[in-house]
Amino acid sequence: MRARTIHRLQPPPPRLTNITFLRTLTTTVPISATPLPGVASPGPPPKPPQISPKSDANERLARARRKVELLELGKSLRAAEKAPASPSTQPSTRRTLPKRFWKSVTVGPSSSDGHYLEVRLDGRPVRTTKDRRILRIPRSKPHLATGVALEWESLESTQQALKGAYIPLTDLTSRALDIEEDDAGQGPGGQSGRGQLRERVVEMFMSYLSTDTLLCWAPSPSPLTPESQPTSSTDDPTLREIQIATATPIISYLTTHIWPGIELNPVLEENSISPIPQPEMTQNVIRGWVTGLPAFELAGLERAVLAGKSACVAARLVGEWSAGLNDGLNNGTEEKESQGQDTERFGIEEAAKACSLEVSWQTGMWGEVEDTHDVDKEDMRRQLGSVILLVGGAGGGLGRGS
Repeated sequence: MRARTIHRLQPPPPRLTNITFLRTLTTTVPISATPLPGVASPGPPPKPPQISPKSDANERLARARRKVELLELGKSLRAAEKAPASPSTQPSTRRTLPKRFWKSVTVGPSSSDGHYLEVRLDGRPVRTTKDRRILRIPRSKPHLATGVALEWESLESTQQALKGAYIPLTDLTSRALDIEEDDAGQGPGGQSGRGQLRERVVEMFMSYLSTDTLLCWAPSPSPLTPESQPTSSTDDPTLREIQIATATPIISYLTTHIWPGIELNPVLEENSISPIPQPEMTQNVIRGWVTGLPAFELAGLERAVLAGKSACVAARLVGEWSAGLNDGLNNGTEEKESQGQDTERFGIEEAAKACSLEVSWQTGMWGEVEDTHDVDKEDMRRQLGSVILLVGGAGGGLGRGS
């Protein structure tokens, strides 16, 4: 029997192929990375945000002026780049705004009517920016004339005089004169008017009354919802309690002295976002009161409403400081002031506080945003102060409470 031979299958030998080896050659000396100090470097976590302290008003004003100067410098540099190259159009660090043409600002009686005052620039009277009328201020308002003169004294260029933001008192006085001429049957610029400006202001005032910020109260905190302020205690008043405590004396004054016998109700229910209109009798009484205001008081009321978004606060401020409205309204206050007794008057700070309760509540918890909350706060006080100067007279303690 033949033996079977078993052949094992061997793997084939490896086949050599042409293999190309790539190698990167460089002569750059390796440099180790050095971490820079900053938010990306390792270290302790950042501190939690803190409430920013109240900055100085002069410091904010200086910072705002520096920003304006930088903006004007940038405009002049861009204008120089677009202009053809010449020795006279080389970029310059000097401001391109023309200097003002007047040297002195004075206040004196009107040459045509002694019952009015005029602000003069080197002897020439200041005129309105729209129709170039002489800005005549009643002689009973010397503080307003002085304020207008200070505005023009602080201007640095002629171009600034064309912008209402630089001359708010002049612009507000022009608005009062426009309403006065419109009531007389001649609108601004010679247009025929029959009280159209007055009707617009009345309608604007009534629209703000239906959503008055003083009468919009926050809902009571629910027991199922924790307080939004982490550091608040049960003894601290809620936002609703602060709003009610602030609005109560204002409403009491209005329903006693300004609009006696009416009823002012909150415009929002606790769990609703739809405003509730005031009773019809309340609307009729308030509409009649606004319609009968003198021109200067009506212009001041309009400015106060637009500044604080509250018709009630605006009426309270005008009623407190008006020289020609309700002559016997503040006789008791003036008598106490003449005797040297301390009296609390509803002034700029009180009005601004009543108009910004919710903003103050929020910034008290989370802090202010620089160049936003602080600017809005000062701008509101500036506009409310212009209202007091516009409606106030020579007496009435204007220099004390404002």
